[in-house]
Amino acid sequence: MAKKRKSGGRHQGGHGASHNVQCSRCGRLVPADKAKKFTKRVSSVDPQLARELRQQGSYIETRRLTSYYCISCAIHSGKLQIRQHVDRKDESKR
Repeated sequence: MAKKRKSGGRHQGGHGASHNVQCSRCGRLVPADKAKKFTKRVSSVDPQLARELRQQGSYIETRRLTSYYCISCAIHSGKLQIRQHVDRKDESKR
């Protein structure tokens, strides 16, 4: 049977079995090298107050939130777009 992707849809690269992570949207267990990882910085301080505090020279600490999405949820929520066939091998558009 023909193989659809050279990588098998994963970013494994000869590292053996990878651990599973849970999709932040649907809860599905997905291998960590197949899931799409999104990281964002979140501050607990109101943005307007944070701006004033930064002008006075204070440091505002932010937390880093990491969320993992399975492929179907990443596409459905708009975090990942399906590329045309000719553009799929272009790594710069990821």
